[in-house]
Amino acid sequence: MTRLGYQIPNFTYPGVADADLFATIAAQAAAADRSGFDTVLVMDHFYQLPMLGAPTDRMLECYSLLAALAQHTSTVRLAALVTGNTYRNPALLAKTVTTLDIVSGGRAQLGIGAGWFELEHNSLGFEFGTFTDRFEKLEEALQIILPMLRDERPTFTGAHYRVDNAINQPAPLDRIPIMIGGSGEKKTLRMVAQYADEGNLTCGLDEVPRKLDALAAHCERLGRDRAEIAMTKQMQCVIAPTAEEALTEAKAFLLTRGIDLDAVDEDTRAVFLGLVNWGGPDELGEQFEAVRAMGIDGVTCALPANGHNPERVELLGQVASKVFGPNQAQGARRSVGQVG
Repeated sequence: MTRLGYQIPNFTYPGVADADLFATIAAQAAAADRSGFDTVLVMDHFYQLPMLGAPTDRMLECYSLLAALAQHTSTVRLAALVTGNTYRNPALLAKTVTTLDIVSGGRAQLGIGAGWFELEHNSLGFEFGTFTDRFEKLEEALQIILPMLRDERPTFTGAHYRVDNAINQPAPLDRIPIMIGGSGEKKTLRMVAQYADEGNLTCGLDEVPRKLDALAAHCERLGRDRAEIAMTKQMQCVIAPTAEEALTEAKAFLLTRGIDLDAVDEDTRAVFLGLVNWGGPDELGEQFEAVRAMGIDGVTCALPANGHNPERVELLGQVASKVFGPNQAQGARRSVGQVG
């Protein structure tokens, strides 16, 4: 399971030309690989998200990038945070993730969600549908993908997808863990309870207890041992050797989004700074401890402001691994789950 994941959320870096882009990304992944992280994750989007940049910002295709990063890392698992189910046929996705597992030497993880970014769908011709449609598609997809990843040959006919004796050879080298992303209590967490080894929450910290209670209720109803499921929390971070440096870098990043913290009132300033976990090692360490105290098993951390600096990635890994490292984390009450 993911105890400590490093997510690369953006590909627009000051002074980095397109020709040097992959080297900069690979340096981040390599820094994570040597700094205590157990998973490297990238977003599965074609346009940058509104909170991180503009649609015209650079964005690379998720699985092509993960396969390339496999050649620049040696121990970390590689995953999407998370795959948009609406972007691929589920049988193709099973084959794609299996290929990633083969080329990485057995290090693939499948992160998946229902999909939500309407602009991408409308602009690029993917069917968006209704909220209900997307979750119906996700559940159907899981009933195809999971057997294919387990070296089975599923036959399935649903409202949205069908396969007939679907073959997936070569099979994955090892059992690929399944992570479902999102915080919805009725649909997402029920699917986590039914299908996943791991769930990744995107909610505020104050909502975590309610989300964990909802997951436990789904597990009880389905007859699933809650201890089999690891729950992680997504965190946007800005870290530097001192809190003052971190604040400077956070302000510089927000300025690229048109937000000048020096020109807003104190309440507005507090709101924007509250959207990220920022500070020096001591401050970030305390924030990680607070997350762990909520019953969270691991974290997936992004450095949207300064992740292109490998030294910042290494510093984050050093701090976070003291809380969520292999000898510290509460969760992962088993090595890999038994669902599917």
